[in-house]
Amino acid sequence: MTTVLVLGGGPDAEREVSLSSAREIAQALRKNDALTVVEHTIDRITQGEINALDGDVFFPALHGAFGEGGPLQDLLERDGRPYVGCGPRTARLAMDKIAAKLVASRMGINTPEACLLNLADDVCPIGLPVVVKPTHEGSSVGLHICRTEQQWAQALDAARKDKTTNPNRNYMVERLIQGRELTVGLLDNAPLPTIHIAPASGTYDYDAKYNRDDTRYIIEPDLPQGIDAVLAEHAVKLAETLGVRHVARVDFILDVNDIPWLIEINTMPGFTTHSLVPMAAGRKGFAMDRLCSWLIEIAVRDAQVAA
Repeated sequence: MTTVLVLGGGPDAEREVSLSSAREIAQALRKNDALTVVEHTIDRITQGEINALDGDVFFPALHGAFGEGGPLQDLLERDGRPYVGCGPRTARLAMDKIAAKLVASRMGINTPEACLLNLADDVCPIGLPVVVKPTHEGSSVGLHICRTEQQWAQALDAARKDKTTNPNRNYMVERLIQGRELTVGLLDNAPLPTIHIAPASGTYDYDAKYNRDDTRYIIEPDLPQGIDAVLAEHAVKLAETLGVRHVARVDFILDVNDIPWLIEINTMPGFTTHSLVPMAAGRKGFAMDRLCSWLIEIAVRDAQVAA
């Protein structure tokens, strides 16, 4: 009997999402009679605390800079037991939105121009319209769409205020691409069906992702000829170049001229009832219980290969 340690929580802004993901994962894994599932709600866990957990393989369902961006992966790597998700170096590169965009740009993948936000400067460095968002957060935490000077000033003010309570959080400015929001999930670096995200409010923010039920998700949408293949190719190439393993989700905007633009890559996407990778996997016959069990299997597989 294999004991799976499902980790949820963490110290990051996406803690509640992580807890929801962990509950769904644990519930799914318990349908597998070959597994014993133990849930642990953690904060900023230490190496000693990780090592003391009794089990065979980890499923860290954490989102954010600590749980998804490298520090937790450092602890899991030193512990030595198999775990779902990418290693520390890849986690850091993918979590840093600007670093991931630089890698994509070098590969010839279109991605909107972006730079770090200088909180001491009142002037938008790129020119409106832009998106202001943290460089190391997901779930649209701290997202601001700025089409006017007033919205830019409000976003700048909000970022400055946030910095007083979250001094380690940095923001970026990215050129706003108008168009359709599309996402491609990856399982073992194989692409899942594309999903078109159509939020009722027009912005796919935190509320639209997790708190409302009026966002439409269109699996395998009607796209211009060849676009679906381009999205899948770019998602796979970026993941392989970064060193992503097991699971990921890559987000794009398809602009009014049918040009796809990479927005970001997530190396531990959500597993909630609203989450996109389980939704796309379901279309391919991977029900949630099969999906989660299979991720445990390939985590163990990769650990054996590395050994």
